Amino acid sequence: QVQLVESGGGLVQPGGSLRLSCSASGSLFTMGWYRQAPGKQRESVATITSLSNTNYADAVKGRFIISRDNAKNTVYLQMNSLKPEDTAVYYCSGRAALSTITYWGQGTQVTVSS
Repeated sequence: QVQLVESGGGLVQPGGSLRLSCSASGSLFTMGWYRQAPGKQRESVATITSLSNTNYADAVKGRFIISRDNAKNTVYLQMNSLKPEDTAVYYCSGRAALSTITYWGQGTQVTVSS
């Protein structure tokens, strides 16, 4: 069982930036961020493997950057040029290589509002 702990959410004005962090209690091959807005399904935001292969949702390309520190089992999401539609609960996720089990963090609220 791997535990994921997120931090860094909060309230920010449109156009602002936030950085989310997620620390895992063990090593995971793929780590990523998902988000869920009220009344909507959870959606993938960005993922990164331990080989630094990344994938982004079209809605955040060019604005968000995912990175990780493998030595610390930590993944980051730098969010720039935030928009009100980015408002959601952001969840960290992780999966070991060749595993079908996905681990989830507890979620952190990001609110973009003036």
